[in-house]
Amino acid sequence: MTAMDLPDSRLGAAGITDARDRLLQADAALADLQERCGGELPGTLAIPELLALVQQARRMGLRLARAFSAYDGEAEVSGFARIRPLGADEGGGCEVLVENWQRRAPSAGLARDMAATLDAIDRASAEVSARLDARQQVQVLNATAPDAAALEAAAMAAPGQVWTQLVELADISHHQPLHWRLLDGALCRFAGSARSWRVRLIPLGPDPQAPSGFEWLLVPEEPLLAEPAAEAEDDAGEASPARLVGTALTPVLRQPVARIIANAETIRARLAGPLREEYSDYAATIASAGQHLAAMLDDLADLEVVETPGFATAEEPVDLVDAARRAAGILGVRARSRETVLEVVGEAGAAVARAEFRRVLQILINLIGNAIAYAPAASTVTITVHGAAGDRVGVSVADEGPGITPEQAARIFDKFERLGRAQEGGREGGAGLGLYISRRLAEAMDGTLTVSNGPEGGAVFRLDLPAWVEKPSATG
Repeated sequence: MTAMDLPDSRLGAAGITDARDRLLQADAALADLQERCGGELPGTLAIPELLALVQQARRMGLRLARAFSAYDGEAEVSGFARIRPLGADEGGGCEVLVENWQRRAPSAGLARDMAATLDAIDRASAEVSARLDARQQVQVLNATAPDAAALEAAAMAAPGQVWTQLVELADISHHQPLHWRLLDGALCRFAGSARSWRVRLIPLGPDPQAPSGFEWLLVPEEPLLAEPAAEAEDDAGEASPARLVGTALTPVLRQPVARIIANAETIRARLAGPLREEYSDYAATIASAGQHLAAMLDDLADLEVVETPGFATAEEPVDLVDAARRAAGILGVRARSRETVLEVVGEAGAAVARAEFRRVLQILINLIGNAIAYAPAASTVTITVHGAAGDRVGVSVADEGPGITPEQAARIFDKFERLGRAQEGGREGGAGLGLYISRRLAEAMDGTLTVSNGPEGGAVFRLDLPAWVEKPSATG
């Protein structure tokens, strides 16, 4: 028998691999699965579980017979694989025979897992993210891409716009009203960017048929080509490493890091086919490390901004209850994953600060995110808005964790400080820039950011800002 001879495939599908585990020839069913899993014929065996069996049989020189299953992008494929190693005179590969070949629709659980993973991949790849209400009106929008700065400014200058008013949809002339499912996946463009963007609308709330709001993501179809950036200099006239990263490297690195996260999530969720548990765990570690790196890049970019000489924020009336509710809404999914309750205490309009809404929201997201991460699972994080006390208003974030020591409190706002608090379960924290940046932002708005222990334990971070005072109108 030669390496290109196929075994009898009357009971299923058959194929031949070579000494480098390339599938050289295969029956139609096996060839189709190879292509659906991202492979070619001839090409490296792309069906993860079959590849593992072929590699094991070839290394050990033993026949193997195992059940296997795979996902081909539309359906689950299963069968009983028989692997026979071939001698050197036959090519040194393996003969593959799959009996009892079956293809069926994925289970509801698998479909849900796949949908959740695809959402996670798009979140990792998105360079614009926003929170919409049930009528698809923009509540808050954040852009990490330089060419989306104008979109962010337009959205925040007039909150409450339907998102389709901010972009130009490709091949869809009728913007509203359209069911959100008809807009999910559409391509769009917007002023300030030469790139094409893919729209994702992820419904929020327990009922996808009647969502309470949406997560709106814009995923670029191509990476942003970086332009040469002039080297930023520090006070001594030398280039600052942090500023070089923020100015030059962050835009370049963000897209490849997002793809690393997306690919790792694909592997972790076994979207290309079943994997042994340890390999899925490796992929989860890679995805976590990628997310950590992406957060560090964002922090370094923010660090450059707040340390720029003359940095200033806008002055506008900011309802702290509204900002707290929006921050809690943005972090709702993360809180639910740890069974954490986010409770906002305060009446709308009772505390209006003179500050910049986007920066207040950034501080609150950091404080609430830290509270979710560092406090015990299945606990409550309380966000309390404090009315005017003299010329100041404030908002505090309290968790039910162990609190902090005076020594920790003294250095918790320092740059690159990661030893102030340890995440539950020993999980690695961030780069130690979030609280430092938050305090610098608070001070830029003539405010303060402090930490203390609550009366019943737990850490309490409090942001105090100047109260908004309406200027008297000029009279003739």
